[in-house]
Amino acid sequence: MNPPLPHRGRFAPSPTGPLHFGSLVAAVASYLDARANGGEWWLRIEDIDVPRTAPGAADGILRTLEGFGFEWDGEVVFQSRRLDLYHAALVRLQLAGLAYPCSCSRREIAASATRRSVDGGLLYPGSCRAGLRDGAAARAWRLRVPDREFVFRDRVQGAARQNLEREVGDFVLLRADGQYAYQLAVVVDDAAQGINSVVRGVDLLDSTARQIWLLQCLGWPAPSYAHLPVAVNRAGEKLSKQTRAPAVDPSRGVGLLVRALRFLGQPVPGEAERMALPDFWRWAVGAWRISRVPTARAILFRG
Repeated sequence: MNPPLPHRGRFAPSPTGPLHFGSLVAAVASYLDARANGGEWWLRIEDIDVPRTAPGAADGILRTLEGFGFEWDGEVVFQSRRLDLYHAALVRLQLAGLAYPCSCSRREIAASATRRSVDGGLLYPGSCRAGLRDGAAARAWRLRVPDREFVFRDRVQGAARQNLEREVGDFVLLRADGQYAYQLAVVVDDAAQGINSVVRGVDLLDSTARQIWLLQCLGWPAPSYAHLPVAVNRAGEKLSKQTRAPAVDPSRGVGLLVRALRFLGQPVPGEAERMALPDFWRWAVGAWRISRVPTARAILFRG
């Protein structure tokens, strides 16, 4: 029997703006879960969506993480520098007959779709599955999905299941604007980096079945998944740049890290708030229990 692979986790922020409290929660949980299991923690900047990338945001994210005392393994990975890997994966799927060209515009999908997907958008009706109509040109590339239920066990949320054909539809791998889709990029990167444990916000839970199917199509193993509650404001909106979530300030140091741990259901003694950063991290690694993380999908952040 082969020995178990070493635990390898990651944190993958999108540089659309500075880190906010919700991002810090995901960073803390993924970091502690990796270190508590004697594993590695890799940092990836998910800047594949060029139009949404804010100038200087990536550098600001790195400075913020360093200011809070995070230490990552290996070099920081930037998705914008890995386009050849995404292209190679797309070609594999095309040659296998799993990816197909799609000429549909948003207006055409809106006119023919009859259901909504789990993401809230219109469920693609498969108009181009059998081939492009005469005279039509490919705008995007989609992945064929099966009419079967994907079942997996989430380390926080418990049993999860999703039928891709009925709840998601054939999804985009290469967008009409020439940008590779998040679903393809994240799967390729996780496989290339040997990530075997994904800890992230529950807002990405509905993407997991898509990513498992993509991994199966490419012949790669799936990691374990743990989806954390997301931090929301008083209006019930997830903290983000769009909801004007304030940036976290590393000068608040341990105090803000303690808030993140308590948000994650971890008991924190009063003396922890007075620790120096290195001492705090040593204590937090030993005290971390993912079993204590709440199964709620959202928790109010009282900023």
